[in-house]
This record gives sequence, C-alpha cells and structure tokens, in this order.
Amino acid sequence: MTENTFPVYKVDAIVTFFRTEVLTGQEAKHFTKNDLAPSPKPDAVQRLYMRILQLLYRFKPECHYMVPFSENIQHPQLHEWPTAVMSVYLRMRQFLRMCYVYDFSLNDLLAPKVKRTVTILSGIMNYLHFRKQRLDMTMGHQERFREDMDKLQAYSRGTKDAQKKMDKLTTIPPEQQAEARELDSALSDLQTNTMHQYQEVNAINENIAEWKTEMAEKSQKLTQLKVDVATLKENIGKLKSQIVESPEEMKIQMEKMKENVKNIKLAIETADERLVGLQSNVQGVTHSEADIQLIFKLLQDLQSSMNKTQQHQEEAQALVCVYEAQQKELKNHSVEEGQLKRSLGMKMDKESKQHMRRQKKKEIKDQYIEDVLGQCDNVHQKREQIADQIQERDRDSQHLRSQMTNLRDTCSQETEKAQVTHHRHNINV
Repeated sequence: MTENTFPVYKVDAIVTFFRTEVLTGQEAKHFTKNDLAPSPKPDAVQRLYMRILQLLYRFKPECHYMVPFSENIQHPQLHEWPTAVMSVYLRMRQFLRMCYVYDFSLNDLLAPKVKRTVTILSGIMNYLHFRKQRLDMTMGHQERFREDMDKLQAYSRGTKDAQKKMDKLTTIPPEQQAEARELDSALSDLQTNTMHQYQEVNAINENIAEWKTEMAEKSQKLTQLKVDVATLKENIGKLKSQIVESPEEMKIQMEKMKENVKNIKLAIETADERLVGLQSNVQGVTHSEADIQLIFKLLQDLQSSMNKTQQHQEEAQALVCVYEAQQKELKNHSVEEGQLKRSLGMKMDKESKQHMRRQKKKEIKDQYIEDVLGQCDNVHQKREQIADQIQERDRDSQHLRSQMTNLRDTCSQETEKAQVTHHRHNINV
C-alpha cells in the first residue's frame, strides 16, 4: 500500500463520488463523511462494498446471506452473521486485484481504519472512472458504427440510382433503336457527302483563284493598252502638227495607225468576250458560293449535333467515372462493412457465449438458491425439531430438578431422623 499506482483522493471527494455514482435513494442521503472519518463505521463500509459489487457484478446484497449448510452441522443459527461478511470478503478480494489492491483482509471489514479504507475506496474510484471512460468509448464506437452503416446504405442507394441513370443514358429504348440506326446511317451518308462537297468546293476555290489571277492580268493588260492608245493619240497629234510636205509618209503612217487601231479593237473585243465569259463564270461561282454556304450551314448544323453527341458522350464518361469512383467507395465500404461485420460477429459470438455462460451461471445460481432454500427449510425444520427436543429436555430437566429437590428434602429429613435416633441411642448407651 506504500507504492500505489493510483491517486489517493480526499474523503470529501470519495463521499461525493460514491453518493452520486454508486449509492441511490436513502442510502445516498444518509451516507456522509462521518461514516468514514475519523473512525469508519463497519456497517456503512460493508454496505458500500455490497453496493459496489451489485453495481459491477449484479450481485444483490440478499445473496450474501444465502450460504448452503450441511445436514450434520450443529447450531446453524450461529453462522447467519458471518456468512455475509465472508461472502463480501471473498468477492472483494477477487475484485480488488483489478484495482491493484492485493492486501485486503477481514480487519478492513470488521474493524476498518481510515487510511486503509480511503486507499481502498480511492482504488475502487479509479477503477470506476476507468470503467466509465471505457463504456463511453464503446458507446462512441457503436454510434460511429451505426453512422457508418447509415452512410453505407445511403451510398449503396446513390450507386443504385446512378447505375439506373447510367443504364437509361447508355441504353437506347427499343422504340427508338430503329430511329437511332437510321440517324447513324444518315450521319455517315452526310459525312461522306460533306467530304465530297468539301473536295468540290476546294477545287472550285482553286479555279476561282486562277480566274481572279487571269482577270487581274487581263485588267493590267487593258490598262496598258489604254495607256498605249493614249500615247498613240498624242503621237498622232504631234505628227499631224509636224506633217506638212510628205503625204506619202502621212499615208503610210495613217495605214499603220489604222492597223494599230484595228489590232486594238480586236484586242478590246477579245477582252470584252473574255470579260463576258468571266462574268458568267463569276455568276456561276456566286451560285456555287450560295450552294457552298448552304452546305456550310448544313455542316454547321451537323457540327452542332456532333458537339451535342460529344457532350452527351463526355457526360456519359463523367458518369462512368463517378460510377467507378462510387464503385471503389462501395468496395472500400464493403471491405469496411466486412470488417465491421466480422467484428460484430466476433462481438455477437462473445456476447452469445457470455449470455450462455450467464444463463448457465444463472441456472446454477437458481439451482444453488433452490438447494440453499431447501436446505434452509430443512435447517429450520431441524431447528424446530431441535427446539422441541430442547424444550422437552428442559421439561425433563425441570422434572428431574424437582425430583432432586424432593429427594434432597427427603434425604435431609431422613438424615435428621437418623441423627436423632443415633443421638438417642448414644444417650441410652
């Protein structure tokens, strides 16, 4: 007791703790500091130990007074008081080992001292604190387990709903499968047509670019021809001013000028013809551009539909990712559920075994109590028989005593008579 592994509390703290945690009703009200200090009361200490055993082992105080007796025991009434004390002593010795108190003796029940009772009660108080803490922890674990089970059920429901949504999004109903196939075939045809039209449009754009380059070159040539005509007209005017005497040269130059004018007219006519052809070509190109714009609009519509399908596919992929993540979470939760179920199974097995043991102990105790009660009845019957025998013997002894007193009286009378006769005989002699 000199080297304790638990703190030694004060008397006030011990009294308040046991009044609130162990004792109930009138016992808690009547339990005070005077029951422990300055001199502990044996009855209060024994009652407190009985309530502690009742709290921990469900061992009621009435059970301490029931002890089996053998049939040949003499004077069983003498054993009624020590049975309760010995029962409390034996059970407290078994219990106080868990509180690290190993030197509990009968004097701690019959004649308790202040220091020893305070140390013993502080050890019990420390153990009860530890027991309460562990019970709170187990209750917290049970609540967490229930919350985890609720979460697991909620997650399983969410995964089932997500699976149903995925099935609805991914699977096409049988009524729309024919339409979906037709749409797929139409999309493939449109894609092939758009590819051909893209190729044709590219070819037409190349031709338009070539025609534009030719138009630019021809327009440059026309401008150069116009500039040449203007220069020729200026030269003609200059030559007319300079021509005075040479008509032959004038005629030759005029012929040359006429030939040049004819050539220029022919070039202009050919240029006009080419312009008309180019204009017709440009009109055809504008018509083709309108067709191309229509095709481009159709392609844009197709692109938007393709984007929508891609968005649906991305959503489906995202849902698949979410489904996979939820499946992983489900697997983790299933593993945790398996572990919890195993632990629950172990706990249930332990509890069932403990329940079976408790039932067996209870049955043994019930049989034991019945045997004890039967033995007690037998003892009471024997006690009554013995009491009757004792009364009869007392009567016999009283009768014998009366006879003895009578015999003593007769003996005393006869001795007196004998003495008188002997005295007379001596006188006569």
